[in-house]
Amino acid sequence: MKPPASRPYDAVKRGLDAAAAAVVLVVLSPVILITALVVWLNLGGPVLFTQLRPGRGERVFRLYKFRSMRSVDEARGLVTDEQRLTKFGRILRATSLDELPSLWNVLNGDMSIVGPRPLLVEYLPLYSPTQARRHEVRPGITGLAQVSGRNAVAWEQRFALDVKYVDERSIALDARILAATVRSVLVREGISAEGHVTMRKFGESGG
Repeated sequence: MKPPASRPYDAVKRGLDAAAAAVVLVVLSPVILITALVVWLNLGGPVLFTQLRPGRGERVFRLYKFRSMRSVDEARGLVTDEQRLTKFGRILRATSLDELPSLWNVLNGDMSIVGPRPLLVEYLPLYSPTQARRHEVRPGITGLAQVSGRNAVAWEQRFALDVKYVDERSIALDARILAATVRSVLVREGISAEGHVTMRKFGESGG
């Protein structure tokens, strides 16, 4: 893809992201340590889930989150996400505590606090040119699509919201998204799409 276009706000946003991530990591370090311990007690090691995701300019980076699923175990019938996701994992996702390690990605410059969510590398060939514009900015821990229904938003609408964010990004929009994120987490809206533990895969029938 062509080099992502920059705006004056992007440099300010990067500074705010780095400062906010550093402060939150320090302030919430007890919560992070306790969550890591509880994950280990419930699911064992490793405590962190890591996966390659595409970021700004489609540059691939390693995403960090707390684990919320058991490991695949065909002998025990633990194959699909629904089978592997525990009650504890559902709570972890509903409260967004699983996202706390992603603050390291923000501090590292791979992600932003607010932006389109980083999706799977395997989706890259499936995007239309317009949908691919979501990679003109750093991916975010939360975003416009997430506060518009989280995983319950259909793919076409999600991508439209991602591109809308790219075109309209500003400090005022980021502030509104952050405020809406707090509300969304508190009322636990749109945690999963109907019939799925998170979101139907992009490209699947009916997606």
